[in-house]
Amino acid sequence: MKALIDQFLDYVALERGLSDNTREAYERDLKNFAAFAERHGVGSPHEVSRKNILDYLTAERERGLSVNSVSRRLVALKVFFAYLQREDLLDSNVTEAMDSPRLWRILPGVLSMKEVDRLLASAVGDDRISIRDRALLELMYATGLRVSEVASLKLDDIHFDSGCLRCTGKGGKIRVVPFGGRAREELERYLAQGRPRFAGEKTGREVFLTYRGKPFSRKGLWKLIRGYAGRAGISKVVSPHTLRHSFASHLLANGAPLRVIQEMLGHADIATTQIYTHVDEGRLRAVHAQYHPRA
Repeated sequence: MKALIDQFLDYVALERGLSDNTREAYERDLKNFAAFAERHGVGSPHEVSRKNILDYLTAERERGLSVNSVSRRLVALKVFFAYLQREDLLDSNVTEAMDSPRLWRILPGVLSMKEVDRLLASAVGDDRISIRDRALLELMYATGLRVSEVASLKLDDIHFDSGCLRCTGKGGKIRVVPFGGRAREELERYLAQGRPRFAGEKTGREVFLTYRGKPFSRKGLWKLIRGYAGRAGISKVVSPHTLRHSFASHLLANGAPLRVIQEMLGHADIATTQIYTHVDEGRLRAVHAQYHPRA
């Protein structure tokens, strides 16, 4: 399969003139799938079934990837298999009937409010690690920031006088997001008692620091949150994105307008935010029972 992937990558670069970034994205996604398929005993595109692809996409979702990232992986597979069929290298295209927007426009895993309480209570102690991690967990749930936004958050971005932080999101877009009283309390404690014990001579302005005084990586934050989910006894796969989705879902469940949630999440298109409306069945039932004349 890897040889055919290389052949396809040459085709998109030379004959279709796609950019280096697009070619590299295809390469990452396709070789990631090839490695997954090989681990499951599938070594050739002729052996790939629709179930193999669904299993792969499901595994990527459970690994914490966003809906958009999983959809992009499916798009790469669809383009690759369509190429193989067009070049008579494959008799049938198993991805032909797989529509990525409809297939994956679903809400990623969310935590219940009780599970969030357990997660936020799992960082116990007065040592610098616990103080930092409580502030980190509280802030992520309070604001719904993306993992990259948390990692790059600077001291100058936090405004305690207004109870808001300034966040630079996708495309360099800046938005203002409020944070609640509990997050403020833990953040103030961390900045006073925790962060100075991590900082060194070459430490930058990032808020959250590793024990070496460096900014967190995305992978580092993912591992940290997964560890606390295990401590809290949460059996679901929990990632930084899980806290972001829980933030949005709980706001919606408590009556927040969708447009306001869109603004706080930094979604350019409200259609992206609307995925949260599909799962709040409890709220929908309550509204129906309250307002429908024959409920």
